[in-house]
Formats: sequence, structure tokens, C-alpha cells
Amino acid sequence: MLQKIVLASGNKGKLKELREMLSPAGLDVCPQSDFAVSDAPEPYLTFVENALNKARHASRETGLPALADDSGICVDSLGGAPGVISARYAGEHGSDLLNNQKLVADLAPFEDKSANFYCVLVYVRHPDDPQPVIADGIWRGQIVAEPAGENGFGYDPHFLVPEMGRTAAQLSPEEKNRLSHRGKALRALLEKLK
Repeated sequence: MLQKIVLASGNKGKLKELREMLSPAGLDVCPQSDFAVSDAPEPYLTFVENALNKARHASRETGLPALADDSGICVDSLGGAPGVISARYAGEHGSDLLNNQKLVADLAPFEDKSANFYCVLVYVRHPDDPQPVIADGIWRGQIVAEPAGENGFGYDPHFLVPEMGRTAAQLSPEEKNRLSHRGKALRALLEKLK
């Protein structure tokens, strides 16, 4: 029988990736929207603080163990921006298209296009868990001006994976899960949960 945990997110792309990677480990990941849980505020400047806040909120609202992901893209020439505001880079209700357009425009004056996707996963057994399980992962690449690929979401069409010669959006789901920041963080989390 699968153990039910709530994912402290409504992001369909993250849910799909995490379900695919966690179901073999016996975990049934349900989005917080299944329980009418509202999004937790993300007032912090670091990924880990925001993820912990989201996990505790989802667990408190549902009474279930919770998993939260806070992730984003950090661009070296932009001092780490967009960072924790990656999903809202073009404004509070920014879309993937608008976020990508802003990133490409902001990066245009710089020669260095290096960037990394960063992910922190936090698992709590209950809302006041004094020992949250925390794992992270990083995926290095380059930002390209022209989008390519149909897979993935967010900044994937503009994130070139140099060793593959393709953007994240051109990778198969299996390739992306093997290489990505979220895949690395998830494998580290599963190791810690054993």
C-alpha cells in the first residue's frame, strides 16, 4: 500500500515529475489542492526557508506528512536572480512566457550566460517535526535566447544543457529526471528517508 503524502504545491509540472519519481518508493503524492489547502506565503530570501514553511503549512492543514519543493533558476551575471522569485520574476501573476522574456532581456547585455537550476526538498512527518528531512540538488547550464523544445515547463526551453547539446525542454522525461536539480534532490531525499 502506498503511503499518502501531500505535496505543498499546485504546480502540475512539479507534481508530475515528483509522482513519477516517488511512486516506485511507495509514496502516493497528492497535491495540496486535493485538500483545498491554500498556498503558503514565501516571504524568505532562501529556498530552504520557503520550502520548510510550505511543508509545515501543508502538513498542518491536512494532518498528513508533507513534501515541499522550492526551486528556481539562478543566473550568475544577475547576482543569482531570479532565484526564489523565479515563478514571479515578471510580476506576481507572471507566466512562463513573460518570465522567460524578462530573463532573456535582462541577460542580453552580459556575455556570461551561465546559470543553474537549484532545488530544495523538505519532508516533514508532521507540522512541528523538529527533524525535517532536507535535500538539495543543482543543475548547471547556460541560458539561450531562443527557446527550443516542447517538454518540461518554466525556464526549460531556454536552459541549455551543455553536455547534451539540448535544452531541458528537448530532453525526454527520463533524461530530465536523471540530470535535473529536482531529480538529484529527490534521490538524495530518498537516500535520507531509507
